[in-house]
Amino acid sequence: MPCIDAKVYSDGHHYIAIPKENFPSGQRKRKHPKRSEDDQTKSNTQQPENAALTPKEKFEKAYADSAGLKKAERKTYLETELKDAFNSQAEAADFIEENLQRKQRNEITRKIRLYRKLNLQTWNYFCTFTYDDKLHTEESFKKKLKNTLSHLSSRKGWKYIGVWERGGKTERLHFHCICFIPDNGLIGEFIEIKDYNTKTHKMQITMQNTHFLKHFGRNDFESIAHQAEVEQSIRYIIKYIEKSGERIVYSRGLYAYIITDILDEEMLCPYGVDDRKIIIADNFTCIDNGEIIGTVCPEVISKMRKSN
Repeated sequence: MPCIDAKVYSDGHHYIAIPKENFPSGQRKRKHPKRSEDDQTKSNTQQPENAALTPKEKFEKAYADSAGLKKAERKTYLETELKDAFNSQAEAADFIEENLQRKQRNEITRKIRLYRKLNLQTWNYFCTFTYDDKLHTEESFKKKLKNTLSHLSSRKGWKYIGVWERGGKTERLHFHCICFIPDNGLIGEFIEIKDYNTKTHKMQITMQNTHFLKHFGRNDFESIAHQAEVEQSIRYIIKYIEKSGERIVYSRGLYAYIITDILDEEMLCPYGVDDRKIIIADNFTCIDNGEIIGTVCPEVISKMRKSN
């Protein structure tokens, strides 16, 4: 019996179908704690009525401030920063451990979401943008670049996934992203610029865009030709997410799933927890409301219904 209106994603190696009858609510059921976080915080803490920060807010601030520390050092720092918010060291330790687990779950969820969005798109550039002090402050650079990329997404069809990062000894802010730029979507021109790489201590040739060079400063567009380069680029982005805790920046319109019917003969084997998902053929047929759209490929995927 065919699987109707399944959500399909790619894990980078296989296509995985999620039958809607196996996830009737459209998402996994979340396990809620017996007590709300606010109730637990109130019972575990002694705070003056005019306290500036709640224990959770103190945790978030300390967690961000300790982004560069190793795991054990970070935990020690958190314990020091939060010790006065609890009745005992044990209560503080339990609170910190619970929230560290929450952070870890959230990070795993973000990575899964990232890879599912990544694997159903086509990418052709890995880009790095920084700024010239004569053109921008850090604040104006971040604001204008976000605005520019947003306009390029809506008007020129650009797609991007990236992260803000501070680099090297200077802590200068820059933006790394993996991009898809359509053939007719380029602004400015590409030019080759020879300069000195302070990390490798060698001369290098970079491909820079004249529009971004004029309005922002240094930029680098590295062409992506193979899937292996896509995976390398996204590992580069994830490294900075793990190091800094920065959130991923997505362009609009990126999706994690396509919606399609799956033919019996193209369902290969059950997969996942309780076998509720299905591994399907690499060349499966995309079907929308009973109409065969074609064998899965970027052009066919672009015609299918999407979901996140």
